[in-house]
Amino acid sequence: MKRLDGKTALITGAGRGIGRAFAKAYVAEGARVAIADIDLDRAHDAAREIGVDAVAVEMDVTDRNSIDAAVTKTASVFGQVDVLINNAAQFTAAPIVEITHEDYARAFDINVGGTLFTMQSVARHMIDRGIKGKIINMASQAGRRGEALVAVYCATKAAVISLTQSAGLNLVSHGINVNAIAPGVVDGEHWDGVDALFAKYEGKALGQKKREVGRAVPIGRMAQAEDLTGMAVFLASKDADYIVAQTYNVDGGNWMS
Repeated sequence: MKRLDGKTALITGAGRGIGRAFAKAYVAEGARVAIADIDLDRAHDAAREIGVDAVAVEMDVTDRNSIDAAVTKTASVFGQVDVLINNAAQFTAAPIVEITHEDYARAFDINVGGTLFTMQSVARHMIDRGIKGKIINMASQAGRRGEALVAVYCATKAAVISLTQSAGLNLVSHGINVNAIAPGVVDGEHWDGVDALFAKYEGKALGQKKREVGRAVPIGRMAQAEDLTGMAVFLASKDADYIVAQTYNVDGGNWMS
C-alpha cells in the first residue's frame, strides 16, 4: 500500500518547480492531485505530464473567490480535499531604503494572505465534511533570520511560520494537522530572477550569487525540488498524525533549530 492511497491534494503554485515536484511525488504515492496555478496553461502542462490522477485548476491566491472556486472544483472532480500544500509564493529583494509599498503589499498578499486564506478555505471544507486532513505551508530559512536585502520576503516567511503555529493549535481540535517546511536555497528557474536581484544590489556578475550560496550550504550544493518531496509526503501521511504546528528545516544544514 502506498503512503497516500485514497487521498486528494490541492497544491498551489504547482505548475512548475517545487509544487510540480510535490505533485509528481504525491501521485507516485497514490494520491490524486489538483495542480493549482494562476497560469492555467502551465497547470495543464503539468497535469498532462503527471497523468490521469492530476487535474489543472486555475487559482489566484490573492483572490478569495478564486481560492474558494479552486477548492470547490477540486472537490467536484475528486470528491474532497484531504491535503493542502500552500506553495505559491513570490520573492522580492531590495535595500530597506528602496523597498516600495507595491512590492511589500504584493509579497504579503501572496505569501501571507494567500497562505492564510487558502488554509481557511480548505479548513472550512475539511470541517464541514469531517475530514481529518493535513495542511502543509511552505516557509523558508529566510523566515528564521533577517537578511540585509531580503527584509520583506524574510518577514513574509516568518509570518508563515507563525501562522502555522497558530493554525496548528486552532485546527487540531478538528483533527486537522497543520505543519510547514522551511527549505533553504532551491535550484530552479525562479533562481534566475533571484540571482538578477542580487547582481543588481551587490554588484555581482550574473550567476555569481547562485554559485556562492550553493557552495555555502553545508551539504555542498543547492537543493533540487525533489529533495523536499520526502518531507512533503511524510507530513501528509498517517506517520505524521501526532505532529502539529511544527516547521521542518529541509535545507542541507543551513539552519539548525
